[in-house]
Amino acid sequence: MNKKQKNVLCRIIVTVVLLMAAVLLTRLLSPHIVVELMLFLLPYGVIGYDILRKAGKGILKRQVFDENFLMAVATVGAMCLGDYAEGVAVMLFYQIGELFQSIAVGKSRKNIAALMDIRPDYANVLREGVPEKVDPDEVEIGELIVVHPGEKVPIDGVIVEGNTSLNTSALTGESVPREVGCGDEIYSGSINLTGEIKLKTIKEFGDSTVSKILDLVENSAMKKSRSENFITKFAKYYTPAVCYGALALSLIPPVVRLLMGNAPMWGDWVIRGLTFLVISCPCALVISIPLSFFGGIGCASANGILVKGSNYLEALSKTKYVVFDKTGTLTQGVFEVTGIYPENGFTKEDLLEYAAYAESGSPHPISQSLKKAYGRDLDVTKVKEIEEIAGHGVSAKVEGRHILAGNVRLMEQKGIVVSREREGGTLCHVAVEGVYAGCIVISDVVKPNAAETLRGLKINGIKKTVMLTGDSEDTAKRVAEAIGIDEYHSQLLPGDKVSAVETLLDAKGAQENLAFVGDGINDAPVLSRADIGIAMGAMGSDAAIEAADVVLMDDDPAKITLAMRISLRTLRIVKQNIVFALGVKAVCLILGALGLAGMWLAIFADVGVMVLAVLNATRALKMK
Repeated sequence: MNKKQKNVLCRIIVTVVLLMAAVLLTRLLSPHIVVELMLFLLPYGVIGYDILRKAGKGILKRQVFDENFLMAVATVGAMCLGDYAEGVAVMLFYQIGELFQSIAVGKSRKNIAALMDIRPDYANVLREGVPEKVDPDEVEIGELIVVHPGEKVPIDGVIVEGNTSLNTSALTGESVPREVGCGDEIYSGSINLTGEIKLKTIKEFGDSTVSKILDLVENSAMKKSRSENFITKFAKYYTPAVCYGALALSLIPPVVRLLMGNAPMWGDWVIRGLTFLVISCPCALVISIPLSFFGGIGCASANGILVKGSNYLEALSKTKYVVFDKTGTLTQGVFEVTGIYPENGFTKEDLLEYAAYAESGSPHPISQSLKKAYGRDLDVTKVKEIEEIAGHGVSAKVEGRHILAGNVRLMEQKGIVVSREREGGTLCHVAVEGVYAGCIVISDVVKPNAAETLRGLKINGIKKTVMLTGDSEDTAKRVAEAIGIDEYHSQLLPGDKVSAVETLLDAKGAQENLAFVGDGINDAPVLSRADIGIAMGAMGSDAAIEAADVVLMDDDPAKITLAMRISLRTLRIVKQNIVFALGVKAVCLILGALGLAGMWLAIFADVGVMVLAVLNATRALKMK
């Protein structure tokens, strides 16, 4: 509880004591009306001076119709009519409700602030071999920095010395430490747990992961959802309408009675008008709905999902079509040997060894995967006469034997018969001294939870899942069948992906949204075109992250399902609050206009509904 909240709490306690004393003294002593008024003005002044001041400022600024004005008019009116205790009680319970709301908002802000407490205070830069503690903003690309155990990684970089474990929970929501060593790229905001490391910076601080995360979360509240915009517009017209309605209720019936020759009963109808004002205060809606979205964004952030605005959180709940890029999204974007098929008397070990040595001089990812699968150090002195054959493969002599390794076109060019075509990925055919030795299948590995993600999306109401890829038909078909995608399109250029998404957008319903999930630079146009763009944040390109509306910090596609669940739950809470608040107020307004509801019911309809709605809104902060 902050200083301001403690101050309000003290005022509430003092007011309760003074109000009880005033009620007791008036019951026992029956003092003069002026003394009685002074007894109740004291607690009223303690609890309501700030509301009266705000109402006065609003009138001077010509911004009259707000909750402060409603409370001031209702309570001052009650005091003028002699309902002193009710006037003080209305102001007292309103302040109690405001305190509840302040604590709830503070809790949600602390939740996000704790999550986002990842901005490093300094960086240990090595300059002339000596560590120098500087502001991260002053570190340039390519400088060496030292990160000691317990310190935050200040800037994105590549480890050049040392091994350690990193706590990446603030970035990804993942509690399991990540083991890293030389050559690994690491992100600012991670916490070094075990060993000292040196890293070479690859970004300036303003472009680093931690800066982008903080910027996304800080600016998310600026983008209002339709529900929030509805409440803003609603309050703009609703508040003056009920003020004029209360004025009409106070004046028209007495005037009509007077014209008909009856007693006007001014006091009774003024009380009804004031009661009408107290009931009508829209605080519950104005406060609880933005708080619900703020809580939903905080819950998503705590799980490694950055939503750039409450409008996108709301749009997720209406998503019925999800389109995926393949590489880096549904697959790991890392090539691995997934099959070895020797022929003509060669063994698997022979085939892999010849291929690894032939490809030993190439930096291509497929070559790297062959060397990784071989798993032993390569003696480069065994390899002679390496020749790259552009678009086909490589020719080399390994221990005096002529080796060809490449695609089927290379084999055809050299007159070597490939006895059987295989599917499942990229094929590396190998020939030894003109004899076909077999082929090795290299595939982009499907992410382990990709199939589970698609099942989860179906459970959450997704009608169709689609995969778009620039890979071959065989590769696309293999991945689609492995994970259970509904539809796929292969051999697409970036422009073709946009066209495919345009077609899907034209086919969907007006109230249905389409989300695209991608990670590469070539995905940026599609991410921007889709109703919702979802980017992989850990390995995704800067262009994709900038274009996206939602960023998954650990590249886990299962987080898409979680994001949808958070969105649906948040919207459910928002709708509950709207229906509850409007329903209770409508009933109480009718009762108040008919004279069947007094100030105490009015207090419940205003403060009680607000407290219950705010407490309900805080549920959006947590997701089981």
